[in-house]
Amino acid sequence: MGEPAPARNPVVVGIGEILWDVLPSGKHLGGAPANFASYARTLGAEAVIASAVGDDEDGRGILDALRAHGMRRDHVTVISGVPTGRVSAVLDDEGVPTFTILGPSAWDYLAMTPELSALARRADAVCYGTLAQRSDVSRRTIREFLDRTKPGCLRVFDVNLRQKFYDRQTVRDLIRRSKVLKMSAEELAVIAAMFGLLGKRADALRRLRDLFSLDLIALTRGPQGSRLLGREAESDHPGVEVEVVDTVGAGDSFTAALVMGLLEHRPLDEVNDRANRLAASVCTRRAAWPEPPAGPADRGKESEA
Repeated sequence: MGEPAPARNPVVVGIGEILWDVLPSGKHLGGAPANFASYARTLGAEAVIASAVGDDEDGRGILDALRAHGMRRDHVTVISGVPTGRVSAVLDDEGVPTFTILGPSAWDYLAMTPELSALARRADAVCYGTLAQRSDVSRRTIREFLDRTKPGCLRVFDVNLRQKFYDRQTVRDLIRRSKVLKMSAEELAVIAAMFGLLGKRADALRRLRDLFSLDLIALTRGPQGSRLLGREAESDHPGVEVEVVDTVGAGDSFTAALVMGLLEHRPLDEVNDRANRLAASVCTRRAAWPEPPAGPADRGKESEA
């Protein structure tokens, strides 16, 4: 008998917005799906960002930054005539940001391509949110991408409600396409009201899971940790105490650890612990992405060959 084939790294996609977060500390890479993909890569995934930037200085800066971080750029489209996305963020005393999202932006015009369709068929997991649904073009593309994934693909809806870029129809349509729903306690309150799920938080979670036949709901509670509610198991984590610098990207790192743990079929308690510890570590530094490693990032070039 021949040698067994080596296990491949799972293909994990973040689809939606990529942008510059303009923070008090300066301009930093951002966008929830992009942040998610970056953390998934550090955890061992073949991570892909599916998004778009403008043919401008900001767009070229994002592409250069992705290369410096060793991230693939082959599914980040360059679009002329529309600016690269920017978000301004103000931090409160606890490091929690309030975002002002500008637009239209290049990621509002993410179009389906044969290459993106092929990526959908390869994906083992894909993460998406509500923000990139604000335009007709990206909304159609993301939903078509989800519909083209294989049956076993882990489709993760990380809600990320921002400003007024969401409505009940959008939330319902995305939950229906999902196997996993991740949201904050504040977002649960909004979604529970949308679907008339009154009563205690635990009851609302179970009713939401059953209403949409979800495999799992992940509820994050900031410094109070998180709860994972599956069909056959549950996990509650009290959180990890750290000195918070800012919370930008913490939720996206949590989602990445959650996805990788589920793909690796780890027990929920272990998944929950790993996700909380990673998110806590992200809170101890500024911005969602760490500083890129010194020297050339050849891995990004290899991925694009």
